[in-house]
Amino acid sequence: MDSLDDSPNLTAVAIRSIEAMADGDLGDFVAVVHPQAQNRQAADEPLACRGRGPLAFLSTAVWLRSAYSELAWMVHDSAASEDLVVLHTSMSGRHTGPFITYDSEGRPAQAFPSTGRRFSVTQTHWFRFTDGLIVEHWANRDDLGQAHQLGWLPPSPAYLIRMAIATRRARRSHRAAVALQ
Repeated sequence: MDSLDDSPNLTAVAIRSIEAMADGDLGDFVAVVHPQAQNRQAADEPLACRGRGPLAFLSTAVWLRSAYSELAWMVHDSAASEDLVVLHTSMSGRHTGPFITYDSEGRPAQAFPSTGRRFSVTQTHWFRFTDGLIVEHWANRDDLGQAHQLGWLPPSPAYLIRMAIATRRARRSHRAAVALQ
């Protein structure tokens, strides 16, 4: 377990991991994520995001980047205690690609087609560390605020039709990818 004397370093590692979500590559995640790390927020993400270690964290970043351009996090505050670091942040970006959520089997559950709108929402990210690397992540996010800013809620009839078409496309694409394996 890391001591309190290491907390400034752990905070810097946590911040680097958030920055890597916006524009990092596998090497950036290897530098901050433990091989056994788990992202507890990945339940609605593609199956590749639900694994452990740097590659799973990179998969989450790629999934987010596929839906949101100009993705960025601003860190407002941090707190650290022993092996735990908490970051209070704002996530912002522009919705330029379909945002797809997944069911427990890893199949597309819902697709939200691009609106082109910008958003900025608050999030609190929690990181647990082992050997100076992130071993666990979870977050509290303002998903409802984000949905309102992006025009997902309340959905217009036209947007509901676009969602149905986008969901159908995502499911077809998924079935085709599975068939190729």
